[in-house]
Amino acid sequence: MITVSALVTAQSLASSLTLPLEIWMAAGQVQQGLTRSSKIQVQTHTVGLDTQPITLNSGITITPDYCVNTAPKADVWILPAQWRNPLKLKQFSQALAPLIKSALADQSLVCSVGTASFILADMGLLNAKPATTHWAYLDLFQNHYPEVHLKRRHLITQSHNLYCVGSVNSIADLMVHLIEKKMGITVAQAVEQQFSPEIRRKFEAAAYQDQSGTAHHDELILEAQIWLDARSCEDITITKLATDMEISVRNLNRRFKMATGTTPADYHKRRRLEEAKSLLKNSNAPLGDLSWRLGFSDPAQFSRWFKGMCHLTPSRYRQASRGKLFTHTL
Repeated sequence: MITVSALVTAQSLASSLTLPLEIWMAAGQVQQGLTRSSKIQVQTHTVGLDTQPITLNSGITITPDYCVNTAPKADVWILPAQWRNPLKLKQFSQALAPLIKSALADQSLVCSVGTASFILADMGLLNAKPATTHWAYLDLFQNHYPEVHLKRRHLITQSHNLYCVGSVNSIADLMVHLIEKKMGITVAQAVEQQFSPEIRRKFEAAAYQDQSGTAHHDELILEAQIWLDARSCEDITITKLATDMEISVRNLNRRFKMATGTTPADYHKRRRLEEAKSLLKNSNAPLGDLSWRLGFSDPAQFSRWFKGMCHLTPSRYRQASRGKLFTHTL
């Protein structure tokens, strides 16, 4: 079970509250559709200072499922963007601090959207850590929280299990990334396709991370990652990788997973998919040429592989990534 909770105040922006919850609910539905017997289910909750109905500035009324004192533990916490002067958010930081600090102690992921980073900064949780916020308040943030390492050029920052994003689009990027980590690439790609693939920016390109995928101390696995990166357009075998690294397949898989959180096969699959999507989006080359460049024997094999990963044919993805699709796709 994966639980995702969003904190709600009267100043919350509805889109930054509902969008991440909808993305996680979609992930749960995709997972159930792919594997009926799957034990991975998704629950979403809203949490308020109390459980009285809250009418947002947009006019939308939300009745929180829980108050901060009774909220159950969650795997992911969302702090939505807040409307108007972010310096007036101190009242919320004081009320929410025990819950957020407890969540971080439990290794839950805490994600702030836009001006909600002011709440985390006021709690002192961002001291000496990277952070970002809504572009209109970068100077204000830096002036009031000089001890925070503000990253003006990054839409997403990560410091261990604490994330800040600068916009609603960025929270969508981050949620798809977290879904991939917790539920796998197939579910993440299906969800990405449903939530406008043409506007997404790859997480690694947008994010400043204290610890990236190569921020580990296993030099052999770093060499293995470099080996795989150099062959992102090839159909490789893990046996060949293990042979070149002079290690058994079993030990390679164990150490790779320990160092990076994923397997060599999944790492290579993701890199190959990123290359395929980039070529489809930025090149007008025929599918036959792209298939050959990506190491597939023919366009049909490439199309089957790509559709299995993204739930879209290569041609359909090329169309979607260059302009919105207004037809419903299952």
